[in-house]
Amino acid sequence: MIKNKETAITAIQEQGLLPLFYHEDPELSLEIVRTLYKGGVRVFEYTNRGKAALANFKFLKEALKTEMQDLFLGIGTIKNTEELNDFLAAGADFIVCPVVDLEVGKLTHEAGLLWIPGCMTPTEINLAHQYGAGIIKLFPANMLGPAYLSSIKELFQGQLFVPTGGVEIEAANIETWFKAGVCAVGLGSKLVSKEILANKDYPELLARTTEALTIIKKVKPLTS
Repeated sequence: MIKNKETAITAIQEQGLLPLFYHEDPELSLEIVRTLYKGGVRVFEYTNRGKAALANFKFLKEALKTEMQDLFLGIGTIKNTEELNDFLAAGADFIVCPVVDLEVGKLTHEAGLLWIPGCMTPTEINLAHQYGAGIIKLFPANMLGPAYLSSIKELFQGQLFVPTGGVEIEAANIETWFKAGVCAVGLGSKLVSKEILANKDYPELLARTTEALTIIKKVKPLTS
């Protein structure tokens, strides 16, 4: 399977969900990914939110050589080119950022990969749009809301959006986001909760993953 900007965008659109999480334990991280995969996830964002992130990411990539080979494994919370270069070298399939750093975008494009910068204001969205962001992360989505996207989406024809932060595993909430025009929804702690991580409650994670994907399949427009 070829993993590049175009195929990553297609995979995220088809899945309608971008799960994300971080944990300092590499074995636990792998079991979480395996559980998500078992539930139907084929695109996943590990987040660069701790000292073990790079080592853990490399550990996950090594595991993917022999299992889950069709999984797109991206890295999130990339804030500068130093972090970017570390994870490009580690084999990240796509790059997610909380901010718009144009040099990060440039280097990601040069690597042939999908750049998903985080934006809040129309000015940030316009900048990311002009510099070829395949998907823009609306962040923090719980502060912006679906109505915000509905009001500005037509200004950026053809631009794809994924909200992250505050999306609930609940049909009405997810449907409202898709009606507003997102191509997928990001789910972090609402999916991979602190309790699930602390208790290694993989059955609960599997149930939440299945529920989220079932809801998305029902409410996601065929054209998103």
